[in-house]
Amino acid sequence: MKTLLNKIGLILLAFVLTISLTHCKAVQNANNKQKGAVIGATGGAILGAIIGNNVGKGGNGELGAVIGGVVGGTAGVLIGNKMDKQAQKIEEEIPGAEVERVDDGIVVTFDEGSGVYFDTNKYNINSRSQETLNKLANVFREYPNTNILVVGHTDNTGDANYNMSLSKNRAYAVTNYFKGKGLSSGRFTTNWFGETQPMHDNSTTAGRAKNRRVNIAILPNEKMIKEAKAEANN
Repeated sequence: MKTLLNKIGLILLAFVLTISLTHCKAVQNANNKQKGAVIGATGGAILGAIIGNNVGKGGNGELGAVIGGVVGGTAGVLIGNKMDKQAQKIEEEIPGAEVERVDDGIVVTFDEGSGVYFDTNKYNINSRSQETLNKLANVFREYPNTNILVVGHTDNTGDANYNMSLSKNRAYAVTNYFKGKGLSSGRFTTNWFGETQPMHDNSTTAGRAKNRRVNIAILPNEKMIKEAKAEANN
């Protein structure tokens, strides 16, 4: 399982505090749930950076609010433990996906090589993708106290406005597929950024393929947070 702490050099001045903390030996030796307690001050900034959080460049503007803050202290450790287990389960069920534990959440990235495929200029969930999403839906049922954020992206090929619509349609295709599997609609938020949030080099074929992606962020819901805080105070 990859951790965003390995990518922290990509985060600029806004995350100086986080960078300094990761140099502490205690943090370097900590597991994910322990890191969640120590780095509570990041307030969801790293999670926003990896899945895209440029309000005003597309999408429905809800992403920052959904990400919210990071729960620190003992409650953060308890939440981190639950999220670690869920991330491990996703890796076991879908070995082709990129699974990252970030802050209090999990980011799952599907590109054209990792299990959820879209034909060129299409946004329907084809038969090859259904098996992957079915497995992920089963994990969501097993861990009901989470909210799910689906974010669509494209490469920079073609018209920017068209790409924005395409990323929206692909993101909603994934969200609606999950809802069709009986998952509560209240757990989902959908966002899209077109070509504005590349994570890879759009000048290469391989980079463009990876930028045509859907990110799924899994976050603790209010019930999980309240239960963790109550347990921490006992």
